Amino acid sequence: MSTLTVLRVGFGVTTQDLGRPGLSDMGLGAAGAADRGSAALANRMVGNRPDAAVLEALLGSVTLRADSHVVTAVTGAAPAVHVTRADGSVRGAAAYEVVALDPGDTLDIGVPDTGLRTYVAVRGGFAVAPVLGSRSWDSLARLGPAPVVAGDVLDIGNAAEAWPVVDAVAPPLGPWPWEPVVLDVVPGPRDGWFTPGWRTTLTGQDHHVTQDSDRVGVRTTAAEPLVRAVTHELPSEGVETGSLQVPPAGFPVLFLADHPVTGGYPVVAVLTPGSVDRAAQLRPGDTVRFRVSG
Repeated sequence: MSTLTVLRVGFGVTTQDLGRPGLSDMGLGAAGAADRGSAALANRMVGNRPDAAVLEALLGSVTLRADSHVVTAVTGAAPAVHVTRADGSVRGAAAYEVVALDPGDTLDIGVPDTGLRTYVAVRGGFAVAPVLGSRSWDSLARLGPAPVVAGDVLDIGNAAEAWPVVDAVAPPLGPWPWEPVVLDVVPGPRDGWFTPGWRTTLTGQDHHVTQDSDRVGVRTTAAEPLVRAVTHELPSEGVETGSLQVPPAGFPVLFLADHPVTGGYPVVAVLTPGSVDRAAQLRPGDTVRFRVSG
């Protein structure tokens, strides 16, 4: 079996796939890749099935050594990518490019200038043992294959279904660091729990990502909080990925892949799927603007 050896892990690396949906009756969320679009693109680039496991690297910062011939691709937050041969020479490589590694080659992924999560796919997928049908690490439930550490030897599986059809894909442009990230939301289901001016408060000001954000949710702050019109307690109810739950302080929390399956604060709106992917790339200190549709 082909393998990759992990030589270095920086800020944190986990394996992720499409997650384990359908287990909410057991109190388990779906988990899976936080930026599903970037993970799916990485798999398509190397010819994998959509359910193949990839690596999700926080702020890039991981080094892998190929122990056989390996085809790989890097997407998401675009870092500098270097391939070093066994003899020490360096050859060209880049994010959003299909890269073939020879035995002994080292793939070094740096810290991206913008964005938070980088995805690494290999042709065949990472063959870590699944837990409840998924190779995804769930940081809230502490369930799934353990986060990757230096020294791990990662087996490569048989999830390839076609040869790569492209050798390069243009990386996404913007938003630039000085521009706010625009997230589209659909109102409800509890928008009626807020004063009539909630749309203006949500869309008419900058929101800033706080330090205590993670795969569970992106926490925000702003100059003006959302104000509740209904002040009594809300019984816990199911929440979806992308929900904008508003705790008593009035600043939305954007639920990501590892969110709880129920919540006791009202959800004023829900992000569109594309906006969930953009939210997964937000760093602490980033500026967000919301745009309401519907």
